[in-house]
Amino acid sequence: MHQTEHARFQHSHDFVHDFSRAERRTRVVIGITAAMMLLEITAGILSHSMALLADGWHMSTHVIAFVMAAIAYHFTRRHADDARFSFGTGKIGVLGGYSSAIVLSIIALAMAGESVHRLFSPLAIHFNEAIGIAALGLCVNLVCAFLLKDDPHHQHHHDAHDHGTQSTGSHHHDLNLRAAYVHVIADAFTSVLAISALTSGKFFGWAWLDPTVGIVGSGVVFSWAYTLLRNTGTVLLDVTPATSDLPEEIRRAIESDGDSVVTDLHIWQVSSGKFAAIVSIVAHEPKSCEAYRALLQEHEELVHVTIETQQCSQPELLHVAGE
Repeated sequence: MHQTEHARFQHSHDFVHDFSRAERRTRVVIGITAAMMLLEITAGILSHSMALLADGWHMSTHVIAFVMAAIAYHFTRRHADDARFSFGTGKIGVLGGYSSAIVLSIIALAMAGESVHRLFSPLAIHFNEAIGIAALGLCVNLVCAFLLKDDPHHQHHHDAHDHGTQSTGSHHHDLNLRAAYVHVIADAFTSVLAISALTSGKFFGWAWLDPTVGIVGSGVVFSWAYTLLRNTGTVLLDVTPATSDLPEEIRRAIESDGDSVVTDLHIWQVSSGKFAAIVSIVAHEPKSCEAYRALLQEHEELVHVTIETQQCSQPELLHVAGE
């Protein structure tokens, strides 16, 4: 086959969307968060506030998570055309999100342990300084959350083209960016709890509320980390999203001629909102692979489809296979 004709049948395996904007914003957030982390940890130690210190420790995990996110974006972009990645580099960001969720889980457990210790061994808290720093931390978290929030125009573009999948579900998101966003929201939540506990301690003398808030906050953060682990883990393990109607729609399209039967179907996610599929078909008179692909062309989320056809000469066997 001539080289030019050979190239006509090849296609790129770079299925990753342009995340350059998210990458730039992540770098900005790293600088802001690192500065605030140092300020909160220092103030927490000096003011003896467990809620504030826990918030600073939690923010330190954000710095780690954001660095991992930035590295994932860089690695994804750098190796986009690397042939060693059979289905592209779309899962690198998901791996970054998964790693970030593990870090979030570990720090939640550490927060809970230290809070329990402070509950039984309390220290005098300098409320005024602690409240001021916690309020500043909350403002920083809100700014970072705004920078890391999914682009609504980008999200709308996904939804408009993801035929066969519902408008909700983790498979529509950049899970690398979403992991960073969850970190910021979790820290904003702990900041609100810290401010509430410190304010109550100052005006009502409820010093016990400070470590108690640390325990409650760690539980909430851990639950968010678990959700993120579940969402990223299913992608890494090639689990078809539960909210997707894609398998049923592929079968319906292929078997619409009344002759073809899908005997084996594998679908997995290769990037944000992008899927690959292997379809095995048995028919008395199999169509060409191009004809079967044409039946699936409305599904733009299917970026890599492999079709295998087999001819069956026994009607009763084909009937059983289709049941």
